[in-house]
Amino acid sequence: MTDAAPDHSAALIVIAKAPVAGLAKTRLCPPFTPAQAAQLATAALRDTLAAVCATPAARRVLVLDGSPGDWLPGAIEVIPQRSGDLAARLDGAFHDVGGPALLIGMDTPQVSPPLLTSAIAALLAPRTGAVLGPTPDGGYWAIGLRRPHSQVFRDVPMSVPWTAAVQRRRLEQLGLRTVQLVSLRDVDDHHDARAVAQQAPHTMFARALRELGGRSAGTAAGTAAGTAAGTAA
Repeated sequence: MTDAAPDHSAALIVIAKAPVAGLAKTRLCPPFTPAQAAQLATAALRDTLAAVCATPAARRVLVLDGSPGDWLPGAIEVIPQRSGDLAARLDGAFHDVGGPALLIGMDTPQVSPPLLTSAIAALLAPRTGAVLGPTPDGGYWAIGLRRPHSQVFRDVPMSVPWTAAVQRRRLEQLGLRTVQLVSLRDVDDHHDARAVAQQAPHTMFARALRELGGRSAGTAAGTAAGTAAGTAA
């Protein structure tokens, strides 16, 4: 594959857990119950997949941990996640789909087709080897590769405040000219959930949060009394 790739020749990958109570978005518990966290995860996944479906792409692939549900649009291919830690699953997703490809999670329901289109254009620009979209907490919401590379995720610590910095350094060590995308806040806890819903009030995620009452930690904790908090997502 050469740098003269045609427009929209990249695949769009979403890597996600099926939105099952007790397994998805458990860092929202408390203040939300596992069932409520799963409702929010479902809404975030619907928003993300809707944006992907509305974005010109060579393929649209959901790399899923779990089973598809009625939230899955027909235009999306589904392949199972590989086993291992997050780094191994990211690497597996790129190798299973091929390149060029842009990969995102389901934690940024505010993502939009124009934003994804811009990210793909950046990835397909001449001499670009990778793109990386940071999050304010030091992680990243998107990574794109012109082609899979077995060393991209090796020794990159995941879910720490320096993940994006180490990932970018790794990409550059491999000789991949890396373009930085816009920063997006991802939904890890209830503070993030409210901030993202306020930023994107038109989303299904924001509507789901409003339907849950946008509860504060205190009121939701009362609702969730007696429900065991989930482990970190």
